[in-house]
Amino acid sequence: MIKNNKLLTSRPCQLVIAGLAVCLLYACASDYSPLIEPQTTDDNDSDTNQVADIAASTPENTAVETRRIPNPLNLVVANSKPTTTPVQAIPNWTNVWQRIPHGYGIDYNDNQRIQSELRSFTRNPNYLKRVSIRATPYLHYIVEELDRRNMPLELALLPIVESAYQPFAYSSSRAAGIWQFIPGTARHYGLKINWWVDGRRDIYASTNAALNYLQYLHNEFDDWMLALASYNAGEGNVRKAIRRNKKQNKPIDFWSLPLPRETRHYVPRLLAIAQIIQQPEQFAITLAPIANSPQLARVDTGSQIDLALVEQLAEIPIETLYKLNPGLNQWATDPDGPHQIVLPLDKAEQFTLALANHPKEKRITWQRHKIRTGETLSHIADKYRTKVNVLKQVNALHNSTIRAGHELMIPVAAKSADRYVLSADQRIARTQNSGSGYKVNYTIRRGDSLWRIANRYGVSVTKLTRWNGISQKTILRPGRKLVVWPHGKQATQTGSYYTVRRGDSLDRISRQFKVSINDLLNWNSLDKSQYLKLGKKLKVSRNAT
Repeated sequence: MIKNNKLLTSRPCQLVIAGLAVCLLYACASDYSPLIEPQTTDDNDSDTNQVADIAASTPENTAVETRRIPNPLNLVVANSKPTTTPVQAIPNWTNVWQRIPHGYGIDYNDNQRIQSELRSFTRNPNYLKRVSIRATPYLHYIVEELDRRNMPLELALLPIVESAYQPFAYSSSRAAGIWQFIPGTARHYGLKINWWVDGRRDIYASTNAALNYLQYLHNEFDDWMLALASYNAGEGNVRKAIRRNKKQNKPIDFWSLPLPRETRHYVPRLLAIAQIIQQPEQFAITLAPIANSPQLARVDTGSQIDLALVEQLAEIPIETLYKLNPGLNQWATDPDGPHQIVLPLDKAEQFTLALANHPKEKRITWQRHKIRTGETLSHIADKYRTKVNVLKQVNALHNSTIRAGHELMIPVAAKSADRYVLSADQRIARTQNSGSGYKVNYTIRRGDSLWRIANRYGVSVTKLTRWNGISQKTILRPGRKLVVWPHGKQATQTGSYYTVRRGDSLDRISRQFKVSINDLLNWNSLDKSQYLKLGKKLKVSRNAT
């Protein structure tokens, strides 16, 4: 049996013979050569490099014991924790990758499936190099949390398998974040998902939830490999496989269970990565060094704040801000909290001091809107790029009934929408802009389905879901807008004509091309009482000829 190629005695043994454990660890540490500095490659990963550069600005030789900083301000050092076990008193590795193998704790027998995964990684050595760069801001915190909970450090490598450490990863099954939580499991473990935030992408909240879930699974199966299999396939499928093997008097270890194909590769892939991290030079793989010290700080802002203001006060690019706070969906933090912003450690004090001198009422921009006859909350929300629920919440409305002449207070972004480069809207827009043909903003009607909408515009359901960042199981709600890219030439305000399709109305067409209904009537010599005929070409621009 391979004790997962562990370099150390088990943690219980360390507690009994602490002095011997320290000696062993020093001896084992000498077996490691420093990880090679990654060479410049032609990989198109500049966005993650930017975050890695800022996070790596913390001196690499900072000792673990000195990671606590003077904290007279309202700062929460992201990785601070008390030294509670002998592991924390052991040699201070300067590189997290060197530290991780000394905390391995999964026992397993070698298997051809692991060897197969190893061959896959060695055929593409640049893959793990790119992943290691993406992991730079987050990995130390995750390792600290695992150590604090006395959980095996192989689990710090699980996001490599799940998401390649991409915080904005989103799967066809609606799983999101580096730990790839689906909505139901996320909510069960306390992750907040709403218009403002998605806790599945919040590195700290999702890590806490993932480790709670993994610990629960280990408590259930008393086997880390079965816990990992359950994380991937669901505990119900693993229990079913165990019952089946028991009935047939077969072994019930991971390698013997009839699990889904993906799961049969999932666990060996993690174990293969663990072997590579233990001896990267043996596999000719280079990892980006990550300082074994806190890289980030969480600052409590005390209230909702516009990210453009955070960018200004902290003096960091807003794109970096989104990458350190990937749980934020919009241009500001959630008004209901939590009111925390993650920043590079060397920027936290500067930001906190600047924020203290900034009036609280100016952290968000507010606009008054006088309700006009015929307006609805839905129309007003669309106009200001917000949600009906947000308007109801900030204006203390119990329902959607509004009256002409009354005023609404509306929170608005301080900058234009495209300034918030990694907000949910902008990420979706990047996907949508990859479509061909012309863009249609389709408003969902009662009785609509993805198949019906896709069929109407002659596109596939797969493309429709990709353009809108949803899955095929998403419930369609009347009034919500979907982006569609039908094939063909786009009609624009500077273009020519639009061909009337089934279900069109003057109101829909006017909103699509941002012109008034009266202009459409005048340009096309129409009467308001006339029906639009399918196939009729309408002039949608004053300049059309």
